[in-house]
Amino acid sequence: MQDNLSAVATVNGTALHKSGEMLSAEALRQRACIELLRQSAIEEGLLDADDPVPTDGAISVVASQAIDALLERALQLPEPTEDACRRYHAAHRNRYAVGERVRARHVLFAVTPGIDIGALRRRAETCLLELRCEDAGADGRFARVARDLSNCPSGGDGGNLGWLRTDECAPEFARELFGRPDIGVLPHLVHSRFGLHVVEVMERDAGTVPGFEAVSEAVAQGLRQQAFATALRQYVSLLAGRADLAGVDLDAAATPLVQ
Repeated sequence: MQDNLSAVATVNGTALHKSGEMLSAEALRQRACIELLRQSAIEEGLLDADDPVPTDGAISVVASQAIDALLERALQLPEPTEDACRRYHAAHRNRYAVGERVRARHVLFAVTPGIDIGALRRRAETCLLELRCEDAGADGRFARVARDLSNCPSGGDGGNLGWLRTDECAPEFARELFGRPDIGVLPHLVHSRFGLHVVEVMERDAGTVPGFEAVSEAVAQGLRQQAFATALRQYVSLLAGRADLAGVDLDAAATPLVQ
């Protein structure tokens, strides 16, 4: 969260937000990463210098296309070998389960405009610690906490989400729930586009796990995405190292493009 409302974060002098506008740290990093790429596209002659400065974080269509061209030129991405794919599949077989289901409940600490992210995280972490240190199911404790604290409509039903499949969840939520053996309150907060979740996995139905040949292309695509994300973070880090950044910390930045 911006601590000084009068301060404006900038990348090489280009403002990332309006004076007085409050952004989460992640939203600010996202804008900074995109602005670094937009400016790099201009430097590389892929985008006109008079491309309009982003409005509320939204870049022009032409800038988006130029960034795509920039990354295609700048990122050297190796094609995953069959051996690498087989090793990855062997280590993560459950990620490719067909028909996998999870019965879960959660407490949502929603991220809303103007909220103090640090305070919200502390509340969520306190809740997580309390539910992990005690029997979350004892005397309906998890359900009571969900009813009292959760910002999700499911809170009225004790946080119950019922049986879920991967396609019924936000991808970032599904990554934390599926393809794992964990039962009980997960040991860390789950981050999603909606906020911070304290999650309890109550039951798992593993479904069926197909052999490598049946999912080989999905495995290869997953490795390609990992390689892209790693190369992109490294490239943005290089751009940030030679840029004049003010009011934004990119050390904690994840992959800087919205998926």
